[in-house]
Amino acid sequence: MLNDPCTHGLWERTAPSAPDTSQLDARLSADVVVVGGGFTGLSAALHLARTGARVVVLEAAEIGFGGSGRNVGLVNAGLWMMPDRVQEGLGDDYGARLLTLLGAAPDLVYELVRCYDIECELERSGTLHCAVGANGLRELEQRTEQWLARGAPVQLLNASQAAEKIGSHEFTGALLDRRAGTIQPLAYVRGLARAAIGEGAQIFTGSPVRSFSCASPDSRWQVDTARGAVSASWVVVATNAYTIAPWPQVRAELIHLPYFNVATAPLPDNVRAVILPERQGAWDTRQVLNSFRLDRAGRLIFGSVGALRGTGAAVHGAWARRALRRLFPQFAATFSGPGLFETQWYGQIGMTTDSLPRFHRFAERVVGFSGYNGRGIGPGTAFGRVLAEHIGGQLRESDLPLPLSDPSEPSLRSAREFGYEIGSQLVHFTAARPG
Repeated sequence: MLNDPCTHGLWERTAPSAPDTSQLDARLSADVVVVGGGFTGLSAALHLARTGARVVVLEAAEIGFGGSGRNVGLVNAGLWMMPDRVQEGLGDDYGARLLTLLGAAPDLVYELVRCYDIECELERSGTLHCAVGANGLRELEQRTEQWLARGAPVQLLNASQAAEKIGSHEFTGALLDRRAGTIQPLAYVRGLARAAIGEGAQIFTGSPVRSFSCASPDSRWQVDTARGAVSASWVVVATNAYTIAPWPQVRAELIHLPYFNVATAPLPDNVRAVILPERQGAWDTRQVLNSFRLDRAGRLIFGSVGALRGTGAAVHGAWARRALRRLFPQFAATFSGPGLFETQWYGQIGMTTDSLPRFHRFAERVVGFSGYNGRGIGPGTAFGRVLAEHIGGQLRESDLPLPLSDPSEPSLRSAREFGYEIGSQLVHFTAARPG
């Protein structure tokens, strides 16, 4: 994408083409202008357009250019945080609303895929959160207990049950979440764009927003690009970790956590029969976590914290080869050799200081969600629908799943981002070595 193979990797190679779009070069009038062509923005545009609203989407680069087109593709329920911590952090009302919304978010994704016939390699077999050691197993025991108390269809697997589903004896157990699944994320976000256009939304790419202004609190907003402008009653800011002007406070609030993926060539049939035979997506409980899943062609997609730039490209690539051989020692020969990985790519996850997403009102009728902390697909889709319902008058601000908050920059943000990038290299330089 934009002629950089390290941004979207396998997803760019295997996704159906994006719908035809162009730069905005006119002055338009709409009910809502959505800034950002990712999961949140396109879900908002689709749900608004379905009600008859006139919607214009402005994307600075291409559809799915940010985190929506770069991630692992796990359609998870909930957040990284345990349910009890979500409830403690937000209080009973907001906590219960958010957990209910995000617990059902995979179903919303699946329904949109079905309704609009989005070809995105959907697999609905669940996900596996894999326990590393005794501490990891205790963590999953707590997660399982908390989700079961809320009626979620989750199951804690012992070591032998986990090994059967994963194809590796590396783990002491796993949490199987049957609500979850996997998709080809760039294919899905392009499918959302096509669906939104089909419902009447207009989408313009290569159209970064330069400014927005309003003559008075009761006036319409004018959102300007280099070659055009849109006048609208509402503005949705849906740019998250890839935010640029004129809302720099969104980027400033988020700590960038780099994350990379590598993808093998399609695995031999005998290997595919053993590794994730039911096609769950998986990740583990390590602090510098690993994730792995298969695509429909049988490629193994393996990822972790880190950026594939500078010395990181060599360090993380070498680590991935070692880690795969350790994770699946019975197939060590398969995961050897210089041609193991067909593609590799990386992006940035927008982290908040308390691991909770944010709802902001930047001005009157200018709203947005951000800070997904590595859970973009389900939450982004669900928050997009929530924004549409709020703008359409079905949800009052006090009924939203998150309280209104003001953006604030965390202390030592740049230092923490540097620490994540260099720290992941140090971990991966020493990890998974024989001995």
